[in-house]
Amino acid sequence: MCGIVGYIGNRQAYPILIKGLRRLEYRGYDSAGVALLNGALNVYKKKGKVNDLVNFIGDKNIKGNLGIGHTRWATHGAPDDINAHPHFSGSERLVIIHNGIIENYATIKSWLETKGHTFTSETDTEVLICLIEQIQKEGDLPIEDAVRIALTKVVGAYAIVVIDRLDPNKMVAARKSSPLVVGIGEEEFFVASDATPIVEYTNQVVYLDDNEIAIVSRENGLKVVNIQNEEVKIPIVHEIDMKIEAIEKGGYEYFMHKEIYEQPKTIDDCMRGRLSVQEGWARLGGLAQYKNKICNADRIIIVACGTSWHAGLIAEYLIEDLARIPVEVEYASEFRYRNPIISERDVVLAISQSGETADTLAALELAKKMGALTYGICNVVGSSIARATDAGSYIHAGPEIGVASTKAFTGQVTLLSLMALVLANERGTISSTQYQEYITELGQIPEKVNKALTSSDDEIRIISEKMKNADNALYLGRGYNFPVALEGALKLKEISYIHAEGYPAAEMKHGPIALIDENMPVVVIATNPSAHEKIMSNVQEVKARKGVVIAVVNEGDSEMKKIADYIIEIPSTLEPFTPLISVIPMQLLSYHIAVMRGCNVDQPRNLAKSVTVE
Repeated sequence: MCGIVGYIGNRQAYPILIKGLRRLEYRGYDSAGVALLNGALNVYKKKGKVNDLVNFIGDKNIKGNLGIGHTRWATHGAPDDINAHPHFSGSERLVIIHNGIIENYATIKSWLETKGHTFTSETDTEVLICLIEQIQKEGDLPIEDAVRIALTKVVGAYAIVVIDRLDPNKMVAARKSSPLVVGIGEEEFFVASDATPIVEYTNQVVYLDDNEIAIVSRENGLKVVNIQNEEVKIPIVHEIDMKIEAIEKGGYEYFMHKEIYEQPKTIDDCMRGRLSVQEGWARLGGLAQYKNKICNADRIIIVACGTSWHAGLIAEYLIEDLARIPVEVEYASEFRYRNPIISERDVVLAISQSGETADTLAALELAKKMGALTYGICNVVGSSIARATDAGSYIHAGPEIGVASTKAFTGQVTLLSLMALVLANERGTISSTQYQEYITELGQIPEKVNKALTSSDDEIRIISEKMKNADNALYLGRGYNFPVALEGALKLKEISYIHAEGYPAAEMKHGPIALIDENMPVVVIATNPSAHEKIMSNVQEVKARKGVVIAVVNEGDSEMKKIADYIIEIPSTLEPFTPLISVIPMQLLSYHIAVMRGCNVDQPRNLAKSVTVE
């Protein structure tokens, strides 16, 4: 995934582009670059972070009211100065920035070489801009027509912005399977991968759909056409609701730390208007139209990737336990390729923070073709999954900038808990007394999360100091806490680069126990009362092999204190809601260990916030 930003208007473009790239850097930080048009077309690009680009530019010419910027997460070609974007065409008349992958670039490249084109980079993007130039040259076409015709010849995913040095009052943007938004200001326009670089200047945006091309010009404003050159008569202008402070660190050293501590509020925001403890009801507006079909579905198939997949596993426990509807949880990347059996009586539920995850989108398209009802759970308003599904719900967690997901995960689990509760009540699979008990307890979760944050942080810092030099770690959980063990291990891997594995506690004896010795920290999540005795047995087995046990327990668990090396106490809750609290120590543990190891918590190596290409 890469970050795109563009500007055309009366202001100087460079400060807007650099500020935008800083806000988009979570989307990719292998290299960065800008192109500025002011008579000449000046392109500056550099391997590394946006700060490296700024230092490289120094006192070079940065004038221009039209410009584009890019921060890269490498796909084709190593992360270096040459492969960084923007990319020139052969004549240096055209320049492009691109997020995505052109799958048939090698074939196009071979054809272009017969036409005399040479290439300086290893990227598919340079091939695309040379194709656009070749088509423009052969047909003596305006840039928008050349872009449109070129895109009919490529296979793959893209969000692109193109500038023509000889057409200085225009920029052309297009998308397919990769997000792109156009911001509309006063006699100025912005183009970006998401709203974060735009919100400071305007809250009026147009979301481009697949195979749409936006022509933004000083004379004619915004025009949107599809790839068949049919004009989109009235592009829908959306009003974005995002505050600047939501995308700033607010005094925290890292966005991840801020986002961990925002969770009492974001969980509460997710439940606002959907849960009333006083009146005793839970509801989801997104369910209303299709409630009967979902309640009577043969099964619910959840498709997701990464942390969202872990949220889906928790949903399997929730929905089967409370609502008694069969649930299957699939990696979207596997589901889309394995010829799955789907019927019109199935519901396919897609979970994605960004709403742009390529494999999850492809899985949805497959489900729709096979007649299933599709439901999306996303964080980003106006995202592709939100627009592609029959129905859905937003988690309202606000912008999540840290690459390792925290508040989006608890937002997803909160919403899925609400969904399970609504379906269970509708189907009559829980009593009215149980329904009220669950509603009351769910309403107390934000306060309990806050207590878990404030009461355990000091102890977690001490444990982190002990764990920071480990080479491996094992995370164990049972029932609802098994997916939390997976999530805890993933967080540690993502940001501290310590190898970690999450396992069902009972599976420890089927292999992982061979790894346990005095150098192996074992994190045991022991907050579910239904399996407490069995988890105690697992801990005894670890201790017998000299393993170091870090146990996450409910407040007052005196039994575990006697045998574990370290204890993290958290508030107790009803078992279906335990993941919302037990995940908090997992997040803090990985965060503090990563900081102590000197890792870049917000921008871990080789990772991007969401995977918008295969």
